[in-house]
Amino acid sequence: MELSMTDKYKNGDFALRLSLLKQPTLSHSLKGIKHGVEREALRVSNSGNLAVTSHPKVFGSALTHEWITTDFSESLMEFITPPETDVDKTIGQLSDIHKFVNESLDDEYLWPLSMPCFVDANTRIPIAKYGSSNIAKMKETYRKGLHNRYGSMMQIISGVHLNFSLSDEFWQHWCPALGLEINKHTISEQYFALVRNFRRMAWMVPYLFGASPALCSSFVAHKKPTHNFSTLGNGTLYLPYATSLRMSDLGYTSSAQADLKICSDSLVNYVESLRAAINLPAAQYEHIPTGEDGNWQQLNANVLQIENELYAPIRPKQVAEYLEKPTDALERRGVSYLEVRGLDVNPFSPVGIDAQQIRFIDAFLLYCLILPSPELSNDDHRFSKQNLGSVVLNGRSPVATIETAEGSVSLKLHAQSIMCDIMKIAEVLDEVNETALYTEAVKQESQKVDNPALTFSGRLLDILLENDVDNSALGIELAKDYNQIFTPETYQFFEKQAFESQTTLSNEKRESIEKQDDCDFDTFVREYFSMACA
Repeated sequence: MELSMTDKYKNGDFALRLSLLKQPTLSHSLKGIKHGVEREALRVSNSGNLAVTSHPKVFGSALTHEWITTDFSESLMEFITPPETDVDKTIGQLSDIHKFVNESLDDEYLWPLSMPCFVDANTRIPIAKYGSSNIAKMKETYRKGLHNRYGSMMQIISGVHLNFSLSDEFWQHWCPALGLEINKHTISEQYFALVRNFRRMAWMVPYLFGASPALCSSFVAHKKPTHNFSTLGNGTLYLPYATSLRMSDLGYTSSAQADLKICSDSLVNYVESLRAAINLPAAQYEHIPTGEDGNWQQLNANVLQIENELYAPIRPKQVAEYLEKPTDALERRGVSYLEVRGLDVNPFSPVGIDAQQIRFIDAFLLYCLILPSPELSNDDHRFSKQNLGSVVLNGRSPVATIETAEGSVSLKLHAQSIMCDIMKIAEVLDEVNETALYTEAVKQESQKVDNPALTFSGRLLDILLENDVDNSALGIELAKDYNQIFTPETYQFFEKQAFESQTTLSNEKRESIEKQDDCDFDTFVREYFSMACA
């Protein structure tokens, strides 16, 4: 019996699903793709050392400010843009935030690299503080746990997160075309299909956008050498073909998480496996105090204190309400957006990311969505981990390979094949947006596949080697250059008055939260973790 078109689309290959995406109703809905950026940046002194001052009061409360907050440390700022469909508007909003921050910092600068600046062995990296409320104390305690588990140096590595979502209009056409009902479960399953394919090809992100082939020797001064580093300048270490040391075992890693297999096959399985990790005791953390005699040095002694501790290159997300756990938000309302986390800070952009990157990632994520996506096998998990690990350390090697079910293949040839398909997605995006910027973005990224020297990591390392300059010296030079770039520019989307209003409003919100507390911190933590999803 001949299959219906619905069955053909549901079970079809990339070419068939691409033809579905090209249909006018579906292609038009792609104009509704939304993005938001979360950019992390260390504050540094005029000499390029870590600024250990408190989060400046001019930026209001880090607990409640909409656009400017802190991450792990008082020294590590985080800038957040709201979801927008216009890529240039997102970059413009991020530029406005950088402009206000640069104008407001007193003899300090924003570090333009992912790997930290020089940090003296005696430097005490200040853990972020958020006020006296229970939720503020919880955020601080979580960060104390990160310090006690992994050390503070690992936590001041900077990255960029790109949030991505498809419109309701898209799902209203896509789901029925595959014979699926339109509800939170089917939409979530489609997002998870995208996530699975992204994990299969996650190595593409550090290859193209990795920008940390080198680091300051102070970063590994307390560690046993695990890599055969070369040296340049007065104290910069590098690997000749590395793309992202930030994503290597020197960066965001956890031995306790090494054996975790957080399931991406369905929303239910993802939530269950993530909750299991949060409730799984970890012997190596048992010695760290968890509230005994009021001594809170971590939230619990489990593999994950909370969901945010999971290190992953992409996360399915749902906007959580006040005091709502992320897994509860997902279970109640399903996936509403994806957080792409594998991006290094782009040192060639004053705001750490550029519009070309976002447009390429749009096309890449759509490719991951419409490509058939079977459940991840044990081999898939192994290949994903192995490929990511090899690319971050050796991705620009002329003999770099990728492991697949068919065996080891040339990274260059495999990436070229993928790029050909991504280009077809970019053509659809160009047509509906009446532009040529998406295909141009893919063309530019494809050139990096043909010539690794054009990658961010290749360009950065060439600058360091040609000038025999330290990572730290280049970083502070770029930081000062970018500081000057923003000075004469006018605000594009956020007026200066809006930032000043946010300072006042965020402080008022923080004070209101503090007044609402009706129990001690011990009780608050116990009740938070005992609350079941209703």
